[in-house]
Amino acid sequence: MAESKKRKRKSGEVAEQDTEVHSWTEDIPMSPSWWAPAFITLLIVGLVWVMVYYISSARFPIPGISWWNLVIGFGIMLIGFLMTLRWR
Repeated sequence: MAESKKRKRKSGEVAEQDTEVHSWTEDIPMSPSWWAPAFITLLIVGLVWVMVYYISSARFPIPGISWWNLVIGFGIMLIGFLMTLRWR
């Protein structure tokens, strides 16, 4: 099998070292310590809200607003999910 030709360096040319790796996330600040517990709590509270609505046959968590309880529960979960996108 034929061997590929080696590139010749020009005199005085030094090979660059790729030992330094720069991450694209270096300039993004870290999230505060309360961020992760807050979004996890919101996700769980929203889920429990929707579960209580279904289990109680639309009598709880807030009686009288019927399916708006679903909107509230999913809204709480949506806020928690959007917080996960900003977490670092």
